[in-house]
Amino acid sequence: MKIKIYTMGGTIDKTYFDKKSVYQVGEPQIVTILEEMNVTVDYECESLIRKDSLDMTDEDRLLLYDKISTDSCGHIVITHGTDTMIESANMVLTIKDKVIVFTGAIRPADFKSSDAAFNIGSALAAVQILPNGVYIAMNGRIFDPTKVRKNLEFNRFEEI
Repeated sequence: MKIKIYTMGGTIDKTYFDKKSVYQVGEPQIVTILEEMNVTVDYECESLIRKDSLDMTDEDRLLLYDKISTDSCGHIVITHGTDTMIESANMVLTIKDKVIVFTGAIRPADFKSSDAAFNIGSALAAVQILPNGVYIAMNGRIFDPTKVRKNLEFNRFEEI
């Protein structure tokens, strides 16, 4: 089974770019994480955009939709910023015959206390075992994107 990974940016890929401690979305971190964790699944990674999800546009989401819908791979993981991940996941709900799992991180992957590796691991496991559909893998759970919200007070995703 091959897994296609699309990266969209977001906190997971944020890094310091200067001495003023300004964060910007940098290179996708997922390949480094997968290599460090000695992951052996067959995967291919493609960076679509490098934006904070609050800066994503409808055109960005259409690009993602077009890439997923025309990809021959049936198992897709998307790394995405958490602030608008739900919106993007809901946009691809009409794509059938694929398992599509969104994930991201509350803290940048470069941080020692980041949730990035855990969430990526959850997404990779989920994409291999779930039936066709669209899902969000965050905080040790798998969510239906139509029944989840991001709780800003506690920095976690919750079922609604």
